[in-house]
Amino acid sequence: MENFNENKRLARMAGLGYLILAIGAGLSWNFNNSFFVDGNAIITAENIVKNEFKFIVAIILGIIGQLGFILLGLSLYCLLRQVSKYISKLMVTLLLISIPITFSAIIFQAGALVILKRAEYLSVFNIEQIQAISTAFFSIYNTGIHIVTLFWGIWLFPFAYLVYKSNFFPKILAILLVISGLSYCFASMTSLISPIFYSKVVSFLSIPESLGEVIMMLWLLIKGINVKKVNVA
Repeated sequence: MENFNENKRLARMAGLGYLILAIGAGLSWNFNNSFFVDGNAIITAENIVKNEFKFIVAIILGIIGQLGFILLGLSLYCLLRQVSKYISKLMVTLLLISIPITFSAIIFQAGALVILKRAEYLSVFNIEQIQAISTAFFSIYNTGIHIVTLFWGIWLFPFAYLVYKSNFFPKILAILLVISGLSYCFASMTSLISPIFYSKVVSFLSIPESLGEVIMMLWLLIKGINVKKVNVA
């Protein structure tokens, strides 16, 4: 019973981490999309300056989301290492690799605002050039997020395996996680190879991307785990 309660506590902690990640990263990405106008550095820079507070909030939310991701990964590792230590290590490694990439992207995001607010130190450039440099930084942030999206997908595959092999969760959750993982990977590759095609399919990909993770998050928060004993692979 003590082990069961500990596993349930870990599951709820993982669910809390998922919730923090979903709110932080989700809102941050939505805010940032409202600033960036592809191909128009002037409007993008003006959006950042006019909505400076919102831009700073987006940065903070992005950081908070990654802290939730860390809590999620460590909680899942402690819970699912009972199933397979090797696969659980692979899962948390892939998850943790994505975090410094995301933080690096956030640095460029913050840099876009710094350049606009410290224009006096860039007196060798005119205002249009400063706006172009700032937008370039913001564009690098967006590219970084598209790259890290690949890892957001890949880590779900060992996670799905562990979910399937254990009897903590319904096996359908493992299938949904695989679908989410494949969708993330497809979105990442498409955004880098063919941005025009990506812009046409991104709205459709958001549903399969989030489906498995949202249901998994709710299960962890509400149900926790199914049984007292885990299956060992």
